Amino acid sequence: MNTQTTNTILLIDDEPDILELLEITLLRMGLAVDSADCVATAKQKLADNQYQLCLTDMRLPDGDGLELVKLLQSDYPETPVAMITAFGSVETAIDALKAGAFDFLSKPIDLAQLRELVENALQLGPAPSTEEPDDSSEFLGKTPVMQALRQRIHKLARSQAPIYIQGESGSGKERVARLIHQLGPRADGPFVPVNCAAIPADLMESEFFGYKKGSFSGATADKIGLFQAAENGTLFLDEIADLPLGMQVKLLRAIQEKSVRPIGAQAEIPVNVRILSATHKNLQKAVESNLFREDLYYRINVIEVQVPSLRDRADDIPQLVAVLLQKIASEYQLPAPRLSRSALEGLKTYSFPGNVRELENILERALTLCEGELIELSDLKLSEQSKAGHKADMLDAIEVENYDSEDPSQSLEEYLADIEKKAILKALDETRWNRTAAAKKLGISFRALRYRLQKLGLDQDT
Repeated sequence: MNTQTTNTILLIDDEPDILELLEITLLRMGLAVDSADCVATAKQKLADNQYQLCLTDMRLPDGDGLELVKLLQSDYPETPVAMITAFGSVETAIDALKAGAFDFLSKPIDLAQLRELVENALQLGPAPSTEEPDDSSEFLGKTPVMQALRQRIHKLARSQAPIYIQGESGSGKERVARLIHQLGPRADGPFVPVNCAAIPADLMESEFFGYKKGSFSGATADKIGLFQAAENGTLFLDEIADLPLGMQVKLLRAIQEKSVRPIGAQAEIPVNVRILSATHKNLQKAVESNLFREDLYYRINVIEVQVPSLRDRADDIPQLVAVLLQKIASEYQLPAPRLSRSALEGLKTYSFPGNVRELENILERALTLCEGELIELSDLKLSEQSKAGHKADMLDAIEVENYDSEDPSQSLEEYLADIEKKAILKALDETRWNRTAAAKKLGISFRALRYRLQKLGLDQDT
């Protein structure tokens, strides 16, 4: 087999004019080009040579491009393949992406989009190993569902297909999106996450697409939108199910046309962005209830990734606990405690409606409550986790019914922090800054006091 080191692209099309246009463009990019006019010739060339990218037409004299996409996926997984489809053939493009195509181009071919596609594909490099788990806590674990998820993330990172990430709150959907971005050819570009549920409906268009100076009252300068901010990178649309129907129409057009029109602009601006989306809701049911557009659903849901709940991987909890406790203890400069056997069993049988995020919160709280270096089951307060606003110690039990901060900009959380700080300082003053005595006076453990001093920034001189 030829072991060439230059970047060589294989072009497969039976139309001489298309081949000539593609070849001239790629040669001007400093690339070597090989060509084939049918499936049989393409298969022979793939067997005899090594290519860095394959561009194939959908319709060929002796078959179709999908056959070649599947062949490359199975026999030449290191070689990305892009499909050339007829104008408006969205279904064909989606079929190609589902079969494993890196990306697609529509006829008539936009040369700027062609160059972008080729540049992205050549940045892929070799497929990364999936043997070692990612170092983020959400993706530690050796359960089959986690091994399968890691393998899927690494595979999808090598594609440009829109991906829909489904999972419960706290399961790590944004982390999945970030990993897909970081492991893919857009890693050097921006990753722009946006919570669709957090944007007021009347501001959505300006947030997504930007606006021009003077386009409305208050538009004192040009502003770029989220699509432009994510140029050459990834736009992650979290909680996409909460988009109003009117915005769904505009989003669909932006994705299909790969361009946006800022408010007040006369022309559309091309954008090169990969779309990843997620929600904890059932998007299929939203479509059936006419709350989410079916055409947008199929556009963003070319490939679906299911993030498992913590309940589905309970055997990973011991490893997660060890890593999270070390992380939390390190943040507050405390020795990392251990979990008793009963505490660990309690966690393994708990339902975890908040998944990994909830586990971290439980452990952080338990670290402040436990006496000594061992966290007991009672320190976890698992029976209280489903009750909103539960209170674990004396400082958390401060009454706020008469909350009336003198500072109107001060949030309730800031107000409570002020009260907590004053209570701690008062106890320290009364005990001549003897922290053991102050903790006893406050009715909390010495460890809990150390944690709160660190959290409130009161430990520098203590």
